[in-house]
Amino acid sequence: MSFYSAKLSKKSICRTGFVENRYLRRMKFALVTGASSGIGLEYARQLAAKGHNVIIVSNRREDNESAAEAVRREYGVAALPLYADLSEASSADTVYGWCMEHDAEVDILVSNAGILHFGKLANASPATIDRITAIHCTTPVKLCRLFGADMCRRREGRILLMSSMTAWTPYPTMSLYGSTKAFLRNLGQSLWYELRDYGVSVTTVFPGAVDTPLYDLDAKTRRRLRRAGVMMSAEDLARKGLRAMFKGRRTCIPGFVTKIEVLLCRLMPAHALIPILRIPAVARLLDRL
Repeated sequence: MSFYSAKLSKKSICRTGFVENRYLRRMKFALVTGASSGIGLEYARQLAAKGHNVIIVSNRREDNESAAEAVRREYGVAALPLYADLSEASSADTVYGWCMEHDAEVDILVSNAGILHFGKLANASPATIDRITAIHCTTPVKLCRLFGADMCRRREGRILLMSSMTAWTPYPTMSLYGSTKAFLRNLGQSLWYELRDYGVSVTTVFPGAVDTPLYDLDAKTRRRLRRAGVMMSAEDLARKGLRAMFKGRRTCIPGFVTKIEVLLCRLMPAHALIPILRIPAVARLLDRL
């Protein structure tokens, strides 16, 4: 099993900060995937700071529990860790089933889990392709379907999807990552039209580079990139994403540099990239990926 649910004794409830099922009844939660660290944890923290109970979903059991405990202690809300491998075909159904079992009403869904992948598609293993496609495409669709249907019945709810600026233009060596993020772009913008008449908002966020452990960079380089506006902090991104979500906006492109990059990507014809790819230094770099 890739999930555990908390059927806990009174002693373990006191030790972990879980509350018994009867106290979860009719409680509203924000469910955040990929929330044990980085951007997802920032989303969970900032939602908790606004008074929302949170369900922290990730595939790192110990980090998940530590993150939930830290959020509970700092913000005084209910914070439940849910261990999940979202690359598994049944993961969305099991996450939804866990929430139903615990009578946790999800009125905010933040689909944040993702895998940053560099490299040519020809060099990607079948397992890598399956995993990224599941986490970026299949599972978010199912989560939106399951929780979105409940939101529509209640005539209220919010969904936030994390896409990427790579969704707007072809990126050599990021064909797998970029194409799955383009899928989320289309999904989010289509769902915005489908659900808006039911009182459910759908916001798709398109960040550029974000200062998280996904980038293997030293501290000095990170500081330089942040000062230049090329990279933004997870805290800033989460704040901008949530602001857009609570205002019911369809899209959020956070940061001035990212807005310029997306604008250029949308205006630049695809063939304009070809001369750049033929530069010897660029060609050698791409060949190594």
